[in-house]
Amino acid sequence: MKTSKSLNITILTIATALAVQVQAQVSTPILAGFTSYSLPREDDSPSQLATMPFTINFYGTWYSDVWVNNNGNVTFDGSLWQYIPGPLNSVGMHIIAPYFADVDTRNPASGVVTYGNGTVDNHAAFGVDWVNVGYYDLHADKLLSCQLVIIDRSDIAPGDFDMEFNYDKVQWEWGDASVGEPPHAGFSDGGANDVELPGSGVEGAFLDTNTATGLIYNSLNSTVSGQYIFSFRDGTPLEPVPEPNLMAIFCFGAAGLAFLRRRQR
Repeated sequence: MKTSKSLNITILTIATALAVQVQAQVSTPILAGFTSYSLPREDDSPSQLATMPFTINFYGTWYSDVWVNNNGNVTFDGSLWQYIPGPLNSVGMHIIAPYFADVDTRNPASGVVTYGNGTVDNHAAFGVDWVNVGYYDLHADKLLSCQLVIIDRSDIAPGDFDMEFNYDKVQWEWGDASVGEPPHAGFSDGGANDVELPGSGVEGAFLDTNTATGLIYNSLNSTVSGQYIFSFRDGTPLEPVPEPNLMAIFCFGAAGLAFLRRRQR
């Protein structure tokens, strides 16, 4: 029995549509690479000092070295072991935090934190991956996949840079020793200057289960869901700061903060 030409076209059309759908389902904003180095399987320490292939002007201070910390952040004035997240301007040092929370990679089912150099659109870049990482204490039943990419833009002016927060999976928000302390995401000079994504410190705001405000469903300065792009020029972040596609978070932010509970390990 021969298949008609029209049937063949129909089958091809369906197959193509399914392939596009599958490709869309597996697409991720997380860029490949940045895996040359890794932290050991650990809870809160040790951090690693890494040298970026360029120098950035971050709130008026120039840096080429960065501490890669296990708990979803990098710092520039020293390492950070802190596992209970809080407002980034309270940390007391220059920090960039895609997902400041209690990461624990000791479970073999968890990934480890990796970092390294690469390129983005022909610009030198430095990236850190917290991909498929678990949470304290030794849990890997739920995972986090996020990435920080710092991109050299000294072609515009010395010290200028862009950076990306990329999110593919956000299934947990605290560990056993930080219950009730939701993650914070953003950056700060540790003092008066800071930017945090709306939803920082708000229970449930960042999770994949929250289809309205979850990090993987929204974006900033990007058409890619789960991607948040910031540009620093002359040491200062350019507008707009986080607002687009995230306004709904403010509706329950104050209420969520009222229910925070504090525990210590």
